[in-house]
Amino acid sequence: MTLKLAFTCPACGSALEAVAADRLRCQADGATYERREGIWRLLAPAREAALAQFMRDYAAVRQAEGRGAADPAYYRALPFRDLSGRFAEHWKIRAASFRAFEASLGAPSVALDLGAGCGWLAYRLAQRGVAVAAVDLQTNGTDGLGAHVHYDAEFVPVQAEFDRLPFASGLADLVVFNAALHYSTDYVVTLREALRVLRPGGMVAILDTPVYHHAASGGRMVAEREAEFTRRFGFPSNALPSEHYLTYDKIIQLGTALGLAWRVTYPRHGLRLALLRWRRLLARRRESARFPLIVARKDAGSP
Repeated sequence: MTLKLAFTCPACGSALEAVAADRLRCQADGATYERREGIWRLLAPAREAALAQFMRDYAAVRQAEGRGAADPAYYRALPFRDLSGRFAEHWKIRAASFRAFEASLGAPSVALDLGAGCGWLAYRLAQRGVAVAAVDLQTNGTDGLGAHVHYDAEFVPVQAEFDRLPFASGLADLVVFNAALHYSTDYVVTLREALRVLRPGGMVAILDTPVYHHAASGGRMVAEREAEFTRRFGFPSNALPSEHYLTYDKIIQLGTALGLAWRVTYPRHGLRLALLRWRRLLARRRESARFPLIVARKDAGSP
């Protein structure tokens, strides 16, 4: 399904008008935005500069880890198979989460895949006939939006940030945070923006964000990860002051603040992951994260 988007200016929120096939102009301030390599570049210049260090660090880590592949078959197999063989356990978790997500979907017509990465989830939705915009900061061709060229179902790649989504209000009936909400610097701000672009009755879904019972466990996870990144890559990868994780109390607080009735379900991640969680508990003396599917519907009175 072809998605005709009503784009808005990421700086001021005004409508963008097409002045050429690959160029948009803000009707308020005259700023222009382009589509290059098939990706709409809809980061405001000031925000691009502010996010530059985070984007460089993130890309460096993913490249060093060996993410992505040259073969289109690799991308089209995700999340159910990792044809590279490098992150098979990771993708088993993602596949279980996606199956639970699919079971909750209903029949959306327009979706925003936030934190789309290489676009695998956008692709899966496009295969179902959903019109999808894949939103991410990274645009490289292996682990970012540039990988859109490998798919045989159409979606729209858009470089943008969560808190300044360049879309008209009420555009979508599904917004999914794809292992991505924990990169938010303020959950209320980020989720309120997601609700803005949702139609009444539309669904917001959170996949594969770590959830803890105790904030202290999440804090220890962050410290451990930063120490590991410093050891492996030479920097802690903390240029963006992200929230990093959720707690069950935080989920309740967010629902109260935003008028959302969350439904939390647990994908079947398998015995192997359950055993790994217990081993980590014994070794580190802290709880391991769980990765539930968290969904809610936007009521007419939601912010």
